[in-house]
Amino acid sequence: MKRVAVDIGGTFTDCFVVWDQHYIQSKALTTHHNLSLGFREALAGACASLELDVQEALAQVDSVRYATTLGTNALIERKGPRVALLVTAGFESAVPLSRGRGYGEGLDMRYQQDLPSACRPDALVPIPMIAGVRERLDAAGQVLLPLDEADLRQKIRKLVDRGAQAFVVGLINSVVNPAHERRVEQVLLEEYPEHMLGAMPVVLSHKVAGRKGEYVRLSSAIIDAFLHDVMYHGLSSLELNLRESSYSKPMLVIHNSGGMAQLNSTDALQTIHSGPVAGVSASEHLAEQCGLGNVICTDMGGTSFDIGLVVEGGIKHYDFNPVIERWLVSVPMIHLVTLGAGGGSIVSYDRLHNTVQVGPSSAGSDPGPACYDRGGLQPTVTDSDLLLGYLSPDEYAGGHIKLKSSRARMAVEDKLCEELGCSVVEAAKMIKRRVDANMANGIFQELRSRGYDPRSFTMLAYGGNGPLHACGIANVLGISRILVPPFCSVFSAVGAGNMHQLHIHERSLFMYVYDSNTRKLFADYSGFNAIAGELEASGVQDLLRQGMRREDIRHRLEVDMRYGNQLVQTTVVVPGSRLNSMDEVMDLIRQFSVDYGKRFGKGSEAPEAGIRINTIRSLSYVELDTVQFKDLRPSGNTRPAPPPASIRKCHFVGSAEPLDTRVYDIAQLAIGHLVEAPAVVISPTTTYLVEPGWRLEIGEHGAAWFTRLGAELAPAAKRSVRSAQKITA
Repeated sequence: MKRVAVDIGGTFTDCFVVWDQHYIQSKALTTHHNLSLGFREALAGACASLELDVQEALAQVDSVRYATTLGTNALIERKGPRVALLVTAGFESAVPLSRGRGYGEGLDMRYQQDLPSACRPDALVPIPMIAGVRERLDAAGQVLLPLDEADLRQKIRKLVDRGAQAFVVGLINSVVNPAHERRVEQVLLEEYPEHMLGAMPVVLSHKVAGRKGEYVRLSSAIIDAFLHDVMYHGLSSLELNLRESSYSKPMLVIHNSGGMAQLNSTDALQTIHSGPVAGVSASEHLAEQCGLGNVICTDMGGTSFDIGLVVEGGIKHYDFNPVIERWLVSVPMIHLVTLGAGGGSIVSYDRLHNTVQVGPSSAGSDPGPACYDRGGLQPTVTDSDLLLGYLSPDEYAGGHIKLKSSRARMAVEDKLCEELGCSVVEAAKMIKRRVDANMANGIFQELRSRGYDPRSFTMLAYGGNGPLHACGIANVLGISRILVPPFCSVFSAVGAGNMHQLHIHERSLFMYVYDSNTRKLFADYSGFNAIAGELEASGVQDLLRQGMRREDIRHRLEVDMRYGNQLVQTTVVVPGSRLNSMDEVMDLIRQFSVDYGKRFGKGSEAPEAGIRINTIRSLSYVELDTVQFKDLRPSGNTRPAPPPASIRKCHFVGSAEPLDTRVYDIAQLAIGHLVEAPAVVISPTTTYLVEPGWRLEIGEHGAAWFTRLGAELAPAAKRSVRSAQKITA
């Protein structure tokens, strides 16, 4: 297996190369003006370790996988075309009203509690660019009012005169019957063929989102159209760059659904947050392979802190209506919580509470933290880590970035010390305490909202800053064990390299599995199976178009079920992907009842209200070769670490005086070496901080276990050790 995977973050571009039995990681600063430059630099660093030329390597790899932040950056910077929206007449205000939620959607809890001061985001489609079209379908897809084509052509011309560069077509109930949306597309091409206005994107809402919910479907299609241009040209230029470097195969793009596809089978909306999602997928693979039980995934990079959840038993947590930036959308996305708490997060003075506020703004890679000496003037988390003694100025990022303590000190003094009335070290400790608490609170809320106890989870700490802040986060949560996975600083890129080909197709429907009024069970098996067959056929076509073999394609059918008119839905997997008898319907109801009871408490089930299916979803996938990691459990044969390379003073939260801290180079340490606190372990891509009360055991491929001294292992941690011992035996 020869494979290249890249994850472009807000600060660093991470590259992971699999070359037969060799696994190589490399990092470079993200070049926002031209992402391919940072990618080439990171890839060149990996190829140098293999003693290969970049062109020679690209000519031999079986795939290049790419997780991008192009779409995220374009949304933040509002870089996109002037989008026009065609809706059913009478629904022109659906998007501007945004279900009354537009003021608070996408804001953190602090600002959601201050809605009177909140503002709606700048509209991606201004009101003058929205036009109503005379037509109407009912909920069953029957035509109530035929499409008025003369009216349609008039509206299209007006929108083009107002500067439309892309069109979104979102008509009522088009997910049930898309005939009118398809006809609008045909009329658009008749009125303005490509030879007149060039390639003007036309996005049909039923193709982007297959579920009902007019606002979320329209906002999904609008974001897709808004990002189409930058994604198409950005990724196409990268693919062209690969072609010029002897790579002849299609480039694969990571999706936020947990799969990947070729560029020609990727919607712009599917690429949002694809990097952090790849990290969650890698965590799931690692947890299953090594018997880790319940795992909380924490990815602390330079710009953000991402939280994911992997529960024992293979249950995936999806967001079917996630918030992207400031908009609620309708796309199946692996559940993530993102906080503005990365190494580059800017620290400001909180006048109300006389303390520090961390994030959400980030210094990014340009100019970066003040200590990068690239023009940054604002204090960041990385600056505080340097001032506390955790980072080595000459060895940061393998020595490629030289840090200046004087710049960090100046930024903290100028922006914080005078306001807080404290010393630089005290301010840096305050920053460390605040950022660790913010991340811990984010994890706690995520777990408690789903009914989980943080102490029953193993914490997985990755990202460039994950091992640096892992102990501080775990101290707040009461977690006793932390696993730093192999290649932790590029772990999301590892996940991109482990992705399978996957496509998700779904459709809204109104189907009673049990009708409480008539007391009858669902019996239209042929109708249900016909819809399932259509969705599977769409997935098969997607995969065949990408060169997959039909015999390798697998399917999983899911339905979203709820009691009566409840808003809460629970996803249930349909055994065998079809319903053919009353017994199978009863099995589906029983499974729904069990899952609902686990989620909301035994006895909360309400079959007397009726049981409905609202969405049917088909996952079509092809499993590919993955990176295999073994022997990640604690070895049990530990031995003391060798003498440190040096000893320096470091400041820790809870200690009034600086402590003598052992400093190791990762090259000094071997599998089984036990590093006692306080200590700092330096590697070319990250820094491990062993805080007082902890110890660190070195594992294979750079993996490491943090263990709290004298703490009783949580039940899940004990099970993970027993599972690992069974695997070894």
